[in-house]
Amino acid sequence: MPLLTLEQISHAYGHLPLLDRAALRLDPGERLALIGRNGSGKSTLLKIIAGELAPDAGSVWRLPASRIARLTQDVLEESDRTVREEIAAGMPAVPHEDAWAVAHKVDTVISRLSLPADALMNELSGGWRRRVLLGRALVSDPDVLLLDEPTNHLDVDAIQWLERHLAAFAGALVFVTHDRAFLRRLATRIIEIDRGQLTSWPGSYDDYLERKAAAVETEARDLAALDRKLAEEEAWLRRGIKARRTRNEGRVRALLALRAERAARRSQIGDVRMAIDTGDASGRLVFEIEDVSKSFGPTAVVRNFTSRIIRGDRIGLIGPNGSGKTTVVRMLMGELTPDQGDIRRGARLQVAYFDQNRQQLDPDRSVAESVADGDVVTINGQARHVLGYLSDFLFPSERARAPVRALSGGERNRLLLARLFARPANVLVLDEPTNDLDIETLELLEALIADFDGTVLLVTHDREFLDNVVTSTWAFEGSGRVVEYVGGWGDYVRQAPPRADETAPRRKSAAPTPPAPAGRVERRKKTFREEREYAALPAAIEKLEEEQRALQREVAGPDFYKAPADHIRQVLARIDAIGGELEAALSRWVELEEIGR
Repeated sequence: MPLLTLEQISHAYGHLPLLDRAALRLDPGERLALIGRNGSGKSTLLKIIAGELAPDAGSVWRLPASRIARLTQDVLEESDRTVREEIAAGMPAVPHEDAWAVAHKVDTVISRLSLPADALMNELSGGWRRRVLLGRALVSDPDVLLLDEPTNHLDVDAIQWLERHLAAFAGALVFVTHDRAFLRRLATRIIEIDRGQLTSWPGSYDDYLERKAAAVETEARDLAALDRKLAEEEAWLRRGIKARRTRNEGRVRALLALRAERAARRSQIGDVRMAIDTGDASGRLVFEIEDVSKSFGPTAVVRNFTSRIIRGDRIGLIGPNGSGKTTVVRMLMGELTPDQGDIRRGARLQVAYFDQNRQQLDPDRSVAESVADGDVVTINGQARHVLGYLSDFLFPSERARAPVRALSGGERNRLLLARLFARPANVLVLDEPTNDLDIETLELLEALIADFDGTVLLVTHDREFLDNVVTSTWAFEGSGRVVEYVGGWGDYVRQAPPRADETAPRRKSAAPTPPAPAGRVERRKKTFREEREYAALPAAIEKLEEEQRALQREVAGPDFYKAPADHIRQVLARIDAIGGELEAALSRWVELEEIGR
């Protein structure tokens, strides 16, 4: 028997429905991952499942006496309760004789999340308050657990513990996450929210990616066929009065039906188009850190740390919450002074700083006002209207005029990125930029950072993001110790010595690949032809990218659509073709890169 069924659910905010006659069934033990663009309705759906929000239409059935707990996306507001009191508030009322069992369960969750039981909520950072929220959801041991971005504000150790805990959880799980490693570990079924509909994709996230690509291709082909048919019928109708004779009324009615079908076909949400105003190149030396130490009271955050950051470095900062990552960033930015040691800053630095607490956004200003004081922004020397620029970040004109306080968490992150990238910068300092972003935007941000010519400092707990972006990692290992490792998260796991408090299962689960079996045959070397192909591919890829950028600039120009129709079709077709050629070239380059490793 299912735990929950939704039938013909509809719910709308604004001119388009978030949910449009959607249906869902949740069975015991399932692990459903909700995915979809920011603002597509994921959090709304969780609220409807939890019974916190009534849909505009449709029916919701829940198994009688079943318990549902939900972790909200937002961090708790300040509270004068202790951590223990806040978590205990998640427990249902029980008879006095069961009070000891309740207290034991609360203590167990507090211990596993490493929470300071007697600390006041007002004293905790956003990351620690997020852990408390999670503990409050877990402590009730519900039949259905709803988690909205559970990895936000958690460090990697806590994320990995949560993965193991949820894998052993007896109830059903419905979760929203941008953490692809977390998603791959847990999901048994993907539920995609797209244009108001819920589509079920059984299997893993990788299965979904493969099947979704095929479905998108089929939909595009079907839509193109519909457009051709509609164009033919519209041309027929325009031929004159003969088209409206009685014997042709059926064809006219068919045309009207085609129009209605095309109008009802909600276009797939567009892609975010990000670009960074790279500004002038910095000097070769960006930061030089020499024997730096910083303490707060008796607690050493950084002790005798020395490093050098050169132009083009992309450095990831990892470690538990409160270990000193943001402190080091603030010292590099000049906001804090080290207790000892020196920090030397290079010449011509233009720093763009992404603040994890979003303190740079005024909730009372409009989205457009948050990006530019006037109507124009200048990106890489080109003036653009602010509404056009914001449309690249998926803010339509009516949304661009809305106040910041009306935005979802993901939309606020997108806005902060739009604000950040509208200013010239050769150094990006990104403190938890991945929180609340949808996966498509996250992957685009990865590509953007990877192609950025300047220097990047990145604080994140997203393991896959680190692996795909950074060239080296600063690991904050406790007691003020900061150690630099070459590569991303997977490289750190392979290189770092086991910690004294580290258990074997955690290391095993953290490793991205199993150890090589003893006696494995050494991989072959590249052939002469493969070496030549490998050497030539970077130039070929760069040439394709240059052609792609040139064509995209032409399309963006004010006179493009005034050109002859054949030229427009040729340019658009070539842009589509280049995408496939680039993907094939990059895949081949990666394939050749692995030979001989």
